[in-house]
This record gives sequence, structure tokens and C-alpha cells, in this order.
Amino acid sequence: MRKEGEIRIPSGCAICGIFSKDASPVPGRRIAESIKVMHNRSNGLGGGFAGYGIYPQYKDHYAIHVFYDSQNQREEAERFLDRHFDIINLSKIPVRQTSGIMDVPLIWRYFVSPLPHRLQDSMLDEDEYTARCMIRMNNTIKGAYVFSCGKDMGVFKAVGYPEDVAAFYRLDEYSGYAWTAHGRYPTNTPGWWGGAHPFALLDLSVVHNGEISSYDANRRSVEMYGYSCNLLTDTEVITYILDFLLRKEHLTLEECASVIAAPFWSTIGMKDKKEAEKLAYLRKMYSSFLITGPFSILVGFKGGMMALNDRLKLRSLVAAEKGTTVYFSSEEAAIRAVEPEPDRIWSPKGGEPVIVRLGKEAGHDPYQSHS
Repeated sequence: MRKEGEIRIPSGCAICGIFSKDASPVPGRRIAESIKVMHNRSNGLGGGFAGYGIYPQYKDHYAIHVFYDSQNQREEAERFLDRHFDIINLSKIPVRQTSGIMDVPLIWRYFVSPLPHRLQDSMLDEDEYTARCMIRMNNTIKGAYVFSCGKDMGVFKAVGYPEDVAAFYRLDEYSGYAWTAHGRYPTNTPGWWGGAHPFALLDLSVVHNGEISSYDANRRSVEMYGYSCNLLTDTEVITYILDFLLRKEHLTLEECASVIAAPFWSTIGMKDKKEAEKLAYLRKMYSSFLITGPFSILVGFKGGMMALNDRLKLRSLVAAEKGTTVYFSSEEAAIRAVEPEPDRIWSPKGGEPVIVRLGKEAGHDPYQSHS
């Protein structure tokens, strides 16, 4: 008989996050120590991290992280960047040789700002201009994959177990006020560098445990608004849906949760009239963005983090607090590995977001409630 721990569970995956509400720096090694506890939930085909507040010296510039298949793709991409952005700094992302990480592509980082005349001619704000440029690079430069492009944040991911990915990217040399992490167990999609989590666009990043049965419908809907899902993983579509709802439709995080994990109609019917009308409107207006299937996600953004389960809570998710630090994880053990005695620990309800934000004195949250 096979013992517990020897059996792989499809879509097992592991997610975790650490958020400092007073913006105190959290060393990258802490998120690596947390995700390492859940080694058996992944299979070495993808691991990754997103850190916020990690580039204070370039906090007003977009930090673009790119994978290249060859030097030719790098040269083509840099010509594109040079035509559209002022490149403040460029370099290889520092890495160390790690036995668990193989078939390494070229990995470069650029700190940029849109060229003023290009931005003015586009008649777009700088976020939309940058997002369109990044999507265009991924669509038109074969062998170049932009996997991070936010300000004062960055994604670090690879094919490998997450603890090996952390060692490879020298995460112990970074600190930030927020971190998310992912250990992947792919079932329906390939394990490759661009398909590892987190997925990101501008300052938004997503790690996901589960499976999206509504992927095709969600993908077709979001691609109508200029997005392109080309990284061969269903989680990518969640990032674009959230970017659309938050940045373009100006919904709050709470409202977004009521779209992608919409309450059942029977649940809406039990709400008071005003709340029921709002939930019904969101469900009808954005019906094509309802995500079906089991999931738990962590959404990172500038100034905050959101944890969310599907409405039936078919994937595990645990939250905890210690002072001004908040923790999220697929397993309680991963939290206790870095915080043995939390002040509070609980399991969020299905479909009900847990949202944490920096204090008013520490930063600005662009997705704050309208109330």
C-alpha cells in the first residue's frame, strides 16, 4: 500500500504569500522557506515568485523581465524597446548555477519609461501604452517572452521546484513588502519556463492552484479586448480578466471577486435588495468572466494582496496574521514554518475575498473600495 505523501494529486500545486501591512521589508528567503514545506504538492515542472517593493532605486520605472531563446531574439526585442521606451538600465538578471534548474534561456531585465513623444502620439496613459507594447512583443517576436513588466516589482520563475528557483534567482538578496510563490503540478498544459507561475501584467500578478474548466470561454471573451493568451497555461487568462476589470472597468477588488467567483443565484436572492441588485448586475454584465472549476488564487498588486477561493472552496487556502504581517498558503504548515505562533489563523470562506493593503502612510492602493 502506498503511503500518504507518495501519492500525487492532480492539480495539487502550492501557493503562498507574505504581506507586510506597514511596508517593513520581508527577505526573499522567507517566502522560499515557506513554499519549500509544500515540496510534494509540485513535480518540478514549474516554480516562481513575485516580489513587491524590490526595486526602490527604480521605483518610477517599469521593470521588464524577458526570456529569450537566442541572442537574435534579444537583439530584435531590444530594437523594439529602444523605439518605444527610454531604457534607463539593462542587464542580465543575476542567477547562480543550481543543479535543479536546467535548459536555462537568456534572462534579461530592463528598467524603462515610455518615450514622451511616442506616449503623446499614442493618446494612451503610460500603463496602457506599456501593456500594449508588452503584448505586441510576445505576439510578434518569436522566442522572446515578456513575463514581468510592473513598477517596483518583479516575477522570477523557471522550470523546477520552487526552492530551486529561489536559489537560482538569488532571492535571498532581495527584500520587499510583499511576496507570492507557486509550486506547479501541471496536468493539462506543458511545463515550460513561460508557463510557470506567477503570471503578470503591469503591477498585477497571479498564482493559482486548480483548474479552469471555463478557460476557452474566458479566453475568447478577454481576447476581444486586446489581450492575447499565448503562454499555454490556463492561469494566464485570470491575470488578463483581472487587469481588464480593475484597470479598464474600474471595478473594486471586492467587485472583481463577485465576478470571477460569482455567488449562486440562490445566494444572491437571500441578500438585501440593494446588495442583490448589485450582485445580479455584476453577474449579468460580466457573465463571460465567471471562472468555473476548482481554484484558489493569490493576486498581488502595488500596495496590496487578495486571496480568493472558488465559491465551493474546492481548493485549500489558509490565512494567518502576526502583528502587521499577513500570511496565505495552501497548507497551514507552510505558514508555521516561517511564523510558528501567529496571532490568528483561519480558513477563508469560498467566494469571499481576503484583501490586505498597505497602511495609508505607506502607499496608495489603486483598487480601493468606492465606498
